[in-house]
Amino acid sequence: MDDEQDEAHPMLQGSSPPGTEPFHGIHHQHEILIIDDDVELVAFLRESLEKQSYYVSIALSAERGLKIFYESKPDLILLDILLPDQSGIDVLRQIIGKAKKERIPIIIVSGEHSKDIQMYAYSLGVMDYLPKPLDIDLFLVLIKNRFELKREWQESVIVDELTGAFNRKYFNQTMKRLVSDFRRTGRIFSVALMDLDHFKHVNDTYGHLVGDEVLQTFSEAVRRSIRVEDTFCRFGGEEFALFMPNTDSASALLVVQRIQREFAARSFTAKKEQFHVTFSAGITEVREALHEPDRLIGEADQALYASKAEGRNRTTLYTKQLGTGQEESLLNVIVVDDDALIRRIVTQHFAVWEPAGIGHVKVSSYAGGPQFLKSDWYVQGGKYIILLDGIMPELDGLEVLERIRSSYPEVNILVIMLTGRNNQRDIIHALQMGADDYVVKPFHLPELLSRIERLAHRFLF
Repeated sequence: MDDEQDEAHPMLQGSSPPGTEPFHGIHHQHEILIIDDDVELVAFLRESLEKQSYYVSIALSAERGLKIFYESKPDLILLDILLPDQSGIDVLRQIIGKAKKERIPIIIVSGEHSKDIQMYAYSLGVMDYLPKPLDIDLFLVLIKNRFELKREWQESVIVDELTGAFNRKYFNQTMKRLVSDFRRTGRIFSVALMDLDHFKHVNDTYGHLVGDEVLQTFSEAVRRSIRVEDTFCRFGGEEFALFMPNTDSASALLVVQRIQREFAARSFTAKKEQFHVTFSAGITEVREALHEPDRLIGEADQALYASKAEGRNRTTLYTKQLGTGQEESLLNVIVVDDDALIRRIVTQHFAVWEPAGIGHVKVSSYAGGPQFLKSDWYVQGGKYIILLDGIMPELDGLEVLERIRSSYPEVNILVIMLTGRNNQRDIIHALQMGADDYVVKPFHLPELLSRIERLAHRFLF
């Protein structure tokens, strides 16, 4: 079968031969998180929503839903009241405060729709309460309407409510204004990107409320240390940006290093332990009249990457030599499928894939579970996405998944199950056993690549 031509395969939709145009990455999509253990409904909703170009994450339990909520910050949440491990109302109580601050609409979709429950859910702050069964046409219109409202909120707000820093929208406005001013007057400015070190470890160890406290304290420390004319923005997650007008990079370095020393000395207390948090930074200075905003951010990001690579808790100034000596970030993609033609076509597409923010992609494939498990595929510290066929001879995908999760650390290993359209039971088992996502055959290769890129950026990079 390995010698067959790469003709259209029934499990691959729109799989034109690779080699002409590389895949350049994801477009912006609204991300919807569904927390519901009704797998048939979840699969139907995901299929319906993805046809409308939404990106959908699913969680069949409260525990999994909370993990995805805190790690990926979805744009909208669909939540059932009846969940296997805890009440949806309990989940709502845990996330509603952060969801309000991040302006994430929550919609209850449940077969439990007594008047008292609905009134209580609305009093907590849900946007809508939809009874099952759903009218899918009305549901899709409602979702579109809620995203329009969310867009209007975002356009009317310029301050991040959690940290008090300006938000990404104001960041973009400030960058355009300063670049335009530089082109017109020659007035220089510097921009620093700052990223909290090991912030995921803080969240995992002490909880997300403590993580929020760290973000707020960091923001306060920066805002106390800068001038009125400087602009401090939350760039995204635990990453922030600082604009310093009329400031060259050497002077900006002194400012950021002072903030680093002061923040590193600040102690936090949680679970009867004291701990400290540091941050890394990268700085660039506008130099050329044709300097574009994206290029400036890219330079600051390269300098930030260098600070991380050199041990963190330091600041690096951008130089033209920076990018040449850096070790590229590596993503290992592994395809485990007994269909040789699927393996070949998928790996060929990965060979020309150019995901944003990932330096290099290494692709390998295996014809079955035993060959994969017997190989030396795992290297400690590596980052992996495994595409695992659900039905294979000798050892099926669920057995391989179970061995992966029992024998290797969960961190930095994402597993995507490839499954048939009607294998609802296998989907349930896979997600319960630790699969991070699933893709239904037949699948469209560009959509698969987009999904993998989003997962990689959410959990690995």
